[in-house]
Amino acid sequence: MTTDGVSVSELTKAISGTGELAIVDPRDHETYSQGHLLWAGSLRLDDALVAAEVLLPRLSTPIVIAGEEEDEDRALQSVLKENGWTNVTVLEGGIRSWTQAGHELYSGVNVPSKLFGELVERHYGTPHVKAEQLNQWITEGRRLVILDSRTEREFNRMSIPTGRSCPGGELVHRVFDLLQQDVTVVVNCAGRTRSILGAESLVRAGIPNDVVALENGTMGWELADLTLDHGNDDAAPAPTVRGRQRASAAAQKVSRRFEVSQITSSTMSEWKSDDSRTLYQFDVRTPVEYEAGHLAGFRNAPGGQLIQATDEYAITRGSRIVLADDDLTRATMTASWLIEMGWETYVLNDESGDNSSLEHGTSDSTFRSPQVVLPYDPGDAHVARQAMQRYLDWEVALVDQYDRDTLARFTHEGWA
Repeated sequence: MTTDGVSVSELTKAISGTGELAIVDPRDHETYSQGHLLWAGSLRLDDALVAAEVLLPRLSTPIVIAGEEEDEDRALQSVLKENGWTNVTVLEGGIRSWTQAGHELYSGVNVPSKLFGELVERHYGTPHVKAEQLNQWITEGRRLVILDSRTEREFNRMSIPTGRSCPGGELVHRVFDLLQQDVTVVVNCAGRTRSILGAESLVRAGIPNDVVALENGTMGWELADLTLDHGNDDAAPAPTVRGRQRASAAAQKVSRRFEVSQITSSTMSEWKSDDSRTLYQFDVRTPVEYEAGHLAGFRNAPGGQLIQATDEYAITRGSRIVLADDDLTRATMTASWLIEMGWETYVLNDESGDNSSLEHGTSDSTFRSPQVVLPYDPGDAHVARQAMQRYLDWEVALVDQYDRDTLARFTHEGWA
C-alpha cells in the first residue's frame, strides 16, 4: 500500500493479513462514535500530529485513513505526509464504500475491547451475580469482598455499598491478602467489560475462592432501584510480601498457560532500532508508581485500562507490545489478555536494570481520546434509566456484529 488510495478489497485483504496496518479516522470524536471501522483508531484533525507521534511511532507504518468526507481524509493525509509518515493512503469512497460493499460499521468507543469482553464471557462462561442477589447477600451478611475494577476516580464518584477500589490491573496483584475462607469475591465496574475481565483474571489466576462478576455493574445496580455510595475512598491496599509471593506464583502459572514470553532490555533495544516493526512500550503499574520512577520510553497504561481501551494506546495491528512492571505479575496478567486479543506481546524481565536511569513524572498525553460517555446524570431518572439500558443493550449486541463480521477476529483460531 504505497499508492495514494486504497480500495475496499485491498483494505479487507490487509486486515486479514499478518502485516502491520493502522486504520485511522479523522472525524471529531462524537461523529467517530456514531459509526466507524472496528479497527479504526481515532486520529482527529484537531490534534492529529501530537496524537500520531504517540500512536504511530514508526514513520513507515502502513496507514489507511477511513473517514466520511474526502476533504477531511485528504487533509489528514497531508498532515501526516508533511511530517514524515511515508505510507499514508485514503480509503477510496470512505466509509460509505465500506458499507456499500457489505462490511460493518461499529458505533461507540473502545469497541474492540468492549467486544472482546463480551466474547470472553461467552467463551469462558464467566460466573456472574445479578444486582438483586448481591444486595441480598450484603443484607444477609454473607462473607464478601467486593472489588471495583474501575479507576479510583470512577470509584470515588459512585460505588457499590461495601465495595473497595482495586483497578483491574491490580486485582491479582492485591487480592491474595484479602482472601479468607468462605469469602466470595465480587468484581464490578460501571457496565460489563471490566467486571468480566476482572473476574476472569482472578479465575485464571487460580484463587481458591468463588469469584463472580456483578452483571451490568453500577448501571445494573441502579436499574434494580438500589442505592450507590458516593465519595467512598476505601481501596484494596498494596500487597504484603506474602501477598506478592502468592500473586507472583499465580502469574507464573498464567504465563505458562498462555505462553507469555519474557525479553531482556537488550532485545528490546534491538527492537527499538528495527525500522520494519512498530514497538509499543507500556508500564502497567499505577500512575503513582509510574510517576515515582519508570523506564525511559514507556508510556503509563495501567493494565486494566490498557485492556479496556486498547484503541487509545496501540492502533497499529501487527505491532510488538512490551509491558513492564516491578515484579512481572501485573505485566504477565495484562499480557495474557493482549495475547488472546491477537497482539504480539512480551513482558520485560531485566533484573539488572539500573534504577539511576529511571525517569520521573507523568506521561499524560496532550491529545484527547474519544471518551465513553456513561449515562450517570440522574437529573431525569427516567431518561437516565433508558440511557443506561440502551448502553448495556449496545454492549451485549456487539457479539451479533462479531458473528456476522468475518473481519472481526482477535485470535488466529477465532472464537465461536
